[in-house]
Formats: sequence, C-alpha cells, structure tokens
Amino acid sequence: MSTFKGKHILVTGGVKGIGRGTVDVFVREGGLVSVLDLDSAGLELEKVHRGNVRFYSCNVADHTQVKACVTQVIEGFGDIDVLVNNAGIQRYASVTQSTEEEWDMVMNVNLKSAFLVSKYVIPSMQRKHAGVIVNVSSVQAFLSQQVVAAYTTSKTGLLGLTRSIAVDYAPAIRCVAVCPGTIDTPMLQQAIHESPDPVAVYRECQDMHLVKKVGSAVEVGEFIAFLASSKASFITGQAYRIDGGLGVTIAGSKRSE
Repeated sequence: MSTFKGKHILVTGGVKGIGRGTVDVFVREGGLVSVLDLDSAGLELEKVHRGNVRFYSCNVADHTQVKACVTQVIEGFGDIDVLVNNAGIQRYASVTQSTEEEWDMVMNVNLKSAFLVSKYVIPSMQRKHAGVIVNVSSVQAFLSQQVVAAYTTSKTGLLGLTRSIAVDYAPAIRCVAVCPGTIDTPMLQQAIHESPDPVAVYRECQDMHLVKKVGSAVEVGEFIAFLASSKASFITGQAYRIDGGLGVTIAGSKRSE
C-alpha cells in the first residue's frame, strides 16, 4: 500500500493506544511518521518500524518543548503533510471533586496540546500549500459518563478548535475531528482492572455499543488515515463519530411486534 508514500505524518501520543494504531496504519500505507510522546517505549517503536518512524520525547502541553520538537521533526522528515493531535489523558471526577490541578492537567494535555502543536505545524503545511489536521476527540464530546467533567469538557473543546482551524486556514489546510467510542487501549484496560468486577465491566463496555464489541485502535487509525487521504478531500470542519452506535438508542422495554 502506498496511499501516503513519501508523506510526513506527525502523531502526538503515538506510542500506545489509538496513537500507536494510527502510526501502524500510516507506516503500512507508506508514510514517514514522527511521534511526540513522553513514553520512552517510543524508542522501541522506532526499531519496530525500521527507519519509517522517528520518536521525539516531548511534553506536548509545554510551549517551549513543542516549538523545539516541531523544528526537529521538520529537520528529520521534512515539512509535515498530516498532523494527528491524539495525546490525551483521563481523570475521573465531577466538578466538585476535581482539584484545580487535575482540571488544568486534563485541559493542558487534551486541548492545549492540540493548539500548541497545530500552532507550530501549520506554517510547515502552508509552505507546502496543503495539509490535514485530525484532532482525536471523543464520543464524550456529544454524550457524557458520570464523573468525567474535565475530560468531556476538553474533548468538546477540540470540536471548536477543529472548526476554527478549518475556517482560518482553508482552502489549503483541512481540519477534522474523530470521536471514538470505547476503544481497547491501555487507558481502558487500566480503568477496567481497577474496578471491582473487571469481567462484568468489560462486558458492559461491549453491550453499550450496537455492534456489541469494543473498538480497536487500528480501526480508529484506519478511519483517521481515510480522513487524511485525498479520498476525503471534500471533508473539513466536521466531527465524525466512530463509536459502534453508542448513544443511538433510547433505553426502555421492547414493544412486542
């Protein structure tokens, strides 16, 4: 496959979960991928992909680090064709339970990072007169669980950022948001294993989706790659749910036919 042959893709939070699935898909499609992450396992990711991936240790919520790393990234594989703002964390708390520090941490990693990385990547795309930015939001930009106040707020904020970038930098640069449902990632596995009954919680995660399964990171990566490709050239400024039908139905007893 060579959909992205010779193209330079930058993925934040690309070492694990959806980010890793996205990296794998873009490499398979011929892309050269730069990864910004704090997880040192990114060095192993470089070895796995043998020259097609370069890892940069970077706190994507820190202005100084982002500016320096984007400069290094461009020196490595050249100007950037696709940016995937994927870095994200979860903290479980309601508004009254959240500390200011927890709130700021989630906002910085989930929302501010997308602003910062986009800020320094967009000039690179403008030099090429083309580019695509994909912001990884969440189905919780539309629906919400309990005690995820900071997370759902940050993911909703990404939709506004997506629209703003799409409007300000058209027609050369497209910007879209991807909103996954429950995806089998280390973040999900940690939350499940910390519950009193992990088996029951995982089954509940499956059952809440119409397709009766949890999604995979590669499935989301495939969708991101499609939206970043020329096949989606007429798409910008929109948010797309890849959520297995989560939230489509209204709970209640069945009517007999």
